[in-house]
Amino acid sequence: MKVSVILPAAGLGTRMKQAAESTGTSRKQFMQIEGVPVLVHTVRKFVASPLVSEVVIALRADDLEWVESLLSSESFAKPVRCVAGGASRQQSVENALSSLAPDVDVVAVHDAVRPFVNPETIDQVIEQAARTGAAIVGIVPVDTVKQMQRHTVRGTLNRERLVLAQTPQVFQAAILRKAFEKAREDGFIGTDESSLVERLENVEVTVVAGTDRNIKITRPSDIDLARLFLAEEKQKAAAPKEDEESE
Repeated sequence: MKVSVILPAAGLGTRMKQAAESTGTSRKQFMQIEGVPVLVHTVRKFVASPLVSEVVIALRADDLEWVESLLSSESFAKPVRCVAGGASRQQSVENALSSLAPDVDVVAVHDAVRPFVNPETIDQVIEQAARTGAAIVGIVPVDTVKQMQRHTVRGTLNRERLVLAQTPQVFQAAILRKAFEKAREDGFIGTDESSLVERLENVEVTVVAGTDRNIKITRPSDIDLARLFLAEEKQKAAAPKEDEESE
């Protein structure tokens, strides 16, 4: 099974402007956590998966050269390449999708700014999509969800029937290509890849349980949480070595 991972990373980070002074950039995918850009942390997670064949990053044209240089210094064990993205996330993913080889079986799309997805989740959602055709990662909301109109509550939604969609969102390649083709034909703009696939006949999207650690770095406060999560990951990775030394 050949699995390609697409990371859309062409965003401008408009909600991160106030974090620019402390991080050096308002573009969240390039903000550094412990000296390493968020994007690189994310790429490392997917390169480490035994199921992943390659990683394709969709970038603004102006970023291609320097990001390619940055990635080359990592000496990844698997192919990691960059393509020009578009003006929107949907266009960026479609550009990356069109660059994939015809023999790719499964395509995973993941937010470049979700660097704390765990390896088990990656493998589970890829395997699920390979079996069923389409699968996403999601978590059940813990807060009560209200439906509103003009700042007035109109109802309370049943949380048991709701899921907060995360990424990766994974699909058999033929299904995802068909979904993008249909969206292009009728001008549909979705908020994620699943919303495109859901419009296809005879295709059901299944959900694999995610975790609340799989955060999307969006606001300045997320950077502090990301530093905490990274420190915990490093501590966990070092723990077996410390145990061996004590023996």
